[in-house]
Amino acid sequence: MATPVVTKTAWKLQEIVAHASNVSSLVLGKASGRLLATGGDDCRVNLWSINKPNCIMSLTGHTSPVESVRLNTPEELIVAGSQSGSIRVWDLEAAKILRTLMGHKANICSLDFHPYGEFVASGSQDTNIKLWDIRRKGCVFRYKGHSQAVRCLRFSPDGKWLASAADDHTVKLWDLTAGKMMSEFPGHTGPVNVVEFHPNEYLLASGSSDRTIRFWDLEKFQVVSCIEGEPGPVRSVLFNPDGCCLYSGCQDSLRVYGWEPERCFDVVLVSWGKVADLAVCNDQLIGVAFSQSNVSSYVVDLTRVTRTGTIAQDPVQDSRPLAQQPSHPSAPLRRIYERPSTACGKPQRVKQNSESERRSPSSEDDRDERESRAEIQNAEEYNEIFQPKNSISRTPPRRSEPFPAPPEDDMATAKEAAKPSPPTDSQFPVPNLEVLPRPPVGTPAPAPKAEPAIIPATRNEPIGLKASDFLPAVKIPQQAELVDEDAMSQIRKGHDTMCVVLTSRHKNLDTVRAVWTTGDIKTSVDSAVAINDLSVVVDLLNIVNQKASLWKLDLCTTVLPQIEKLLQSKYESYVQTGCTSLKLILQRFLPLITDILAAPPSVGVDISREERLHKCRLCYKQLKSISGLVKSKSGLSGRHGSAFRELHLLMASLD
Repeated sequence: MATPVVTKTAWKLQEIVAHASNVSSLVLGKASGRLLATGGDDCRVNLWSINKPNCIMSLTGHTSPVESVRLNTPEELIVAGSQSGSIRVWDLEAAKILRTLMGHKANICSLDFHPYGEFVASGSQDTNIKLWDIRRKGCVFRYKGHSQAVRCLRFSPDGKWLASAADDHTVKLWDLTAGKMMSEFPGHTGPVNVVEFHPNEYLLASGSSDRTIRFWDLEKFQVVSCIEGEPGPVRSVLFNPDGCCLYSGCQDSLRVYGWEPERCFDVVLVSWGKVADLAVCNDQLIGVAFSQSNVSSYVVDLTRVTRTGTIAQDPVQDSRPLAQQPSHPSAPLRRIYERPSTACGKPQRVKQNSESERRSPSSEDDRDERESRAEIQNAEEYNEIFQPKNSISRTPPRRSEPFPAPPEDDMATAKEAAKPSPPTDSQFPVPNLEVLPRPPVGTPAPAPKAEPAIIPATRNEPIGLKASDFLPAVKIPQQAELVDEDAMSQIRKGHDTMCVVLTSRHKNLDTVRAVWTTGDIKTSVDSAVAINDLSVVVDLLNIVNQKASLWKLDLCTTVLPQIEKLLQSKYESYVQTGCTSLKLILQRFLPLITDILAAPPSVGVDISREERLHKCRLCYKQLKSISGLVKSKSGLSGRHGSAFRELHLLMASLD
């Protein structure tokens, strides 16, 4: 008989250090859901295969941070816009620069490829939208109408329209063939961050910093519905491929919406923070998020997510067989896009307004392109994705085996591998936890329940007490009933001791608070450490962690030994506080510590510098001691494992 398996709906797939400096933009390949492109402050564009640790290709040439990146539909071209206003297009199969496009006067905020023709649209901080012909290396149209930065651009599925969203709280729809604005959609009360066309119908969705999502009818040019009360600013939305619902990537959750009427079908908790982009592939939603130089990817199993809902229908419709009812109520309401069978024709050229927009390729452009390089850093992955045999599709091929399971499920995956059932398809692996087998019948008596290794911060029952002791028990022969006096004695057991502990803790906190009110943070922390009670240290650190400006280098020398103790505690709340404090120290002081230790010795006597150098050496020694502990715990599962893996990445420079 097969062992039951418990599966998750959402899980973290991978975390990578994507750039030497901060990540400023990223995009997922929508066709495959497996190709990731990142742009960084190091002026590079890096390409990654989801769930693979190494960079496939690094594209250079930009001289300022890369603010926006976009892949075309077949995932054979990539365009990147920089802070200086320049745009570069690379051919990924040929691994070379294809075009350099100049014309914007400020940083590039948004880009999109035309679905059929060789055109790119760009939106800038200079409020202009430009349509570029990649073949002719020139600007075809310039659209003016927004009064602030253009944050998002999307072509319609048939390639005839272009939707733009801007910080001026508006969404505009442009007719590409006529070269003019078709309609403007006001209504948002904050900057509009994202727009998305329905894959089939004349419907547009827009998400704003005012925490609303609006749906617009593109035949009547009016609002269809408005969803309010998002947990935070809406930065990423995506229609399901069949158009049955809209996914919204919210703060630490995925929400699934319908629009006629507006309603929420499902909410899935995902610890991705502020998700930056979404893609759907093989009934799985892949989300990516970035923080500083790190990029994390997450997977949501859509087969376990509710994507449609029931609506009231008249009796005649209800009498029809269930299979004949429409899959979602909005399917027959609007026109369907007519996709052309060939590439779109060149849009009508209008009068150019500047020399830079109509100039032909020059020696300066050629030099720019010679300076741009595509560095293939993983030849095997590059050949597998962009150079497939027999000239088949250039997108990442379908895998015959699933990707490896996340580290926290290695043991469960090994057990699953021993089972005869083969993998089903090329989806990402779903982490699973096997139900432990029952002990043999001949076992004389179950072992006493041990105290958990980690005591959770929130729990439904107290440690050391069993609720079953106070419930009516099934009468068993030769077993005496639990009388009221015995039950009360068990409840009160340890009560006096706990009162003494809490009274002592309150007294210690009063002592620390008296020093805190003098304004001397360092002395108050020293007094908390001298009390030799970790609970007091935790209470104090929870206050200091809320204001990063309170942290000083001399405070780190006192706190770091206590953090090492907290990270080894059996209490989850202690470990969380220790991780938060260590993360603040690493972000604020690790670069300073390494720079001071690497600096050459000064000439003469500088007492303040010598004191600072002594503190840095002490902190460095303590951090090296903690790094081994962090590395050993980075393989844990759950919230602890995620926190320790993030700390391990931050401490990589210590190795």
